[in-house]
Amino acid sequence: MTKTTNQKKQLIVIVGPTAIGKTILGIQLAKHFNTEIISADSRQFYKELAIGTAKPTAVEMDGIPHHFINSHSISDNYNVSDFEKDALSKLTKLFIKKDKVIVVGGSGMYVDALCYGMDEGIPDPDEAIRAALQAILDREGLLPLQEQLKELDPEFYEQIDLQNTNRLMRAIEVCLITRQSYSSLRKGIAKERPFNIIRIGLSMERADLYERINKRVDLMVSAGLIAEANEVLPYRNHNALKTVGYRELFSYFDGEIGLDDAIEKIKVNSRRYAKRQLTWFKKDKNIQWFIPEQLQEIINFIET
Repeated sequence: MTKTTNQKKQLIVIVGPTAIGKTILGIQLAKHFNTEIISADSRQFYKELAIGTAKPTAVEMDGIPHHFINSHSISDNYNVSDFEKDALSKLTKLFIKKDKVIVVGGSGMYVDALCYGMDEGIPDPDEAIRAALQAILDREGLLPLQEQLKELDPEFYEQIDLQNTNRLMRAIEVCLITRQSYSSLRKGIAKERPFNIIRIGLSMERADLYERINKRVDLMVSAGLIAEANEVLPYRNHNALKTVGYRELFSYFDGEIGLDDAIEKIKVNSRRYAKRQLTWFKKDKNIQWFIPEQLQEIINFIET
């Protein structure tokens, strides 16, 4: 990959699957370059979610300022377009005093919005279509909607969290309104940014990654994930909580499955999520891939 070397400010973007070590690398790079971090993790925005989102603690942050962590409540209606606008505004302020800023995140849509911009051709919601889709969901469950998305947009079907009802219905809605695939509209034409972007991807052998994921889930449970999920149970219908780590425990609270089964489902769904993340990021040819232990190689790549 060719990097431009003019005197523009630099946005260093660190992506990769869950549990691979993005947070640690981001902090190491922020220390090295004396800068700050923007989180592009769409669940770490929310104050009420800490353990299940693997949000870095104050000790782990080690004095490095992090932006868009604990910035919103799960009751807020905050979406990817809002993040693009807010993150660009924050970058404008940070670049006044910093030559480099770090972005860390595994939420592909949010990373892409910041790097490439959101396609302005994506239509506003259609209440009639959304009501019809909601009726299908209420009457028949998720499966018919999943099958409909697979038919309308097989590419996005492979990338999306198929249990996320809001995102699932939004993709179908856009396909029906525009008669185009949601994935093709999302790609659009990349917007020019007033800074250079260096994209770093982290990867490792799948078996090692899955072992990390399983251990992380066990640590989350030990740290109080069950109690945290119980505290946010009244907000379960908010989009922020239709995510791995919470919805499985909601099923446990409902008496649908046992606790051991819920924990195992969190591990399985986390591994599936990691696979979807890698599928998403591997499509971006601008990403330079490393293993997490290659800190010096990553620094050299950025400085070259």
